Amino acid sequence: MNTLHNRSSPPEPPNSYANPFYLTIKDGIEHLNYPKTFALILITSWLLSNTAKWLTNGKRKKLTIPTWGYRSWFEPTLLLQARFVMGARQLVHEAYTKMPNMPFVLKRYDADFLILPIRYLDELRLIPLSKLSNKGANVANLVPEYHGITFLLTNNLHVEVLRKKLTPELWKFIDSASSELSHGWDMSLPHAQLSANGNDWVKIDFERTVRDLVARMTAKVFLGDPACRDETWLGISVDFSIDLFTASFTMKMFPPWMYPLIAPLIPARRRVLKQLKAARKIVGEQMRKHASLKEKRAQANRGEVALTEEEAQDTLLDWMLDHGKGDEVRVEEMSARQCVLTLASIHTTASQAANMIFDLCEHPQWWGVLQEEVDGIAKELGPPGLAGRGKDGGGVSVKEWCVRLEKLDSFFQETQRREPPIMLGPQRLAQQDVTLKDGTYIPRGTRVAFPMLEHQMDPQTYENPNEYDPMRFYRKRHESPDQMHLHMAGQTHPNVLGFGYGNQACPGRQFAVAEIKLIMARMLYEFEFKFADEKKGRPKTTYINEMAMTDWNARLLMRKRVR
Repeated sequence: MNTLHNRSSPPEPPNSYANPFYLTIKDGIEHLNYPKTFALILITSWLLSNTAKWLTNGKRKKLTIPTWGYRSWFEPTLLLQARFVMGARQLVHEAYTKMPNMPFVLKRYDADFLILPIRYLDELRLIPLSKLSNKGANVANLVPEYHGITFLLTNNLHVEVLRKKLTPELWKFIDSASSELSHGWDMSLPHAQLSANGNDWVKIDFERTVRDLVARMTAKVFLGDPACRDETWLGISVDFSIDLFTASFTMKMFPPWMYPLIAPLIPARRRVLKQLKAARKIVGEQMRKHASLKEKRAQANRGEVALTEEEAQDTLLDWMLDHGKGDEVRVEEMSARQCVLTLASIHTTASQAANMIFDLCEHPQWWGVLQEEVDGIAKELGPPGLAGRGKDGGGVSVKEWCVRLEKLDSFFQETQRREPPIMLGPQRLAQQDVTLKDGTYIPRGTRVAFPMLEHQMDPQTYENPNEYDPMRFYRKRHESPDQMHLHMAGQTHPNVLGFGYGNQACPGRQFAVAEIKLIMARMLYEFEFKFADEKKGRPKTTYINEMAMTDWNARLLMRKRVR
């Protein structure tokens, strides 16, 4: 049993910092030449900022919800905020347990979080974005004005392309991504070390492997050839997220008035700016090709000329260039926008796949169940590696494959229920003062969130929530015919919040689900896995603030399946 989710005993603080994001923050503090000076600056800036807030906000109506976490009346708020960094999981668990169905406030370095019970979820869903915005909450976390991405505050072209192009034409793009997966499969997996007879186990960094595969698949859909095989772009698409989050996290330990002083000193921020510069060259070249092909594509639509395969490719970049206006189609903004699109499309997808494999290795009795499903579909439709190539390529569409993976779909949801990417969500930023129907007052500037992980591990939400039950959602679908199209990965529900909820849910969630199903089906069909160190068991999930982090030092053993 995963003790982190055992509600009978609160989770222990993490004692492993295996994720590079952790290591960057940890090493940066431990190796400062003047740690005492750093601490003095932090404390002084906090005192000055809070004094300024007291002077300027004294007459402003404030939150009347109790704050959770103070150990005594004498504990300074700065210490409580510091404990939230590595102890948020513990604080949320205690508050949820001891203040059931009650709102409470948690203090992060840069913001106070108003944590609302799930009963408010549908009411908040109906409040317009102009009052409560997930974009405001997400963008504020990134300090956009210091990272060249201020366009996130003014337009939503990167969201519109997902809603109006990717989702309506989902399976066309998944078929395209599948072809790139086959290319990456030969490059990212250690085929040369794997014996054909399946006798030899090979150590592998599974999450990194999946991260590389997903980076290639998304680049194929977002930018197309040849950018999707440009090693510089693939490196940017993986590293940009890590460096942006690291730089933002570091800056937000200080008050905003210190950002101009702190920003130039952060190595991760310098790397972000360097990555944006390199991205301009790569994306700029794709933009020039798009412009040069515009007339030829129009002629092709009239049947006057024929296009090559590369000329005929349809990408999300093409749609954004055709529908963007003004600064949106300038190379500086468009290239930065492509980097931003990688934020939620690579690392969270790879982490979900890694958690699924970790769960399988922890509960090996389920290997046979999932492999039987995959093998049965392969016998009828052909191996998953051929999916997306069409009949001429010896396979069927990815859609025909994925829609039949009902048990893998349920398995996906059970893992996400226990291991969501963040523990507090959905999140909103109050753009205006808001008063809820029961009189709860939310001042402008307040961060609002829900205790997602605790809710999904609550016995009142799910029966036996601490039990790992990968067929939980499969059974729900098969309870009656009218349930068959419900309880599916990627659908939003008050009890399934990993992708958000309502009209502000993740717009690319169906693409992510299909990517993971495709990758996992191939993994299950071709390989077997187990922990490299079975004594340690499942790699632990750790947290920085409300963000969940898998253990990037975790290693698995893999070998080819023998049929």
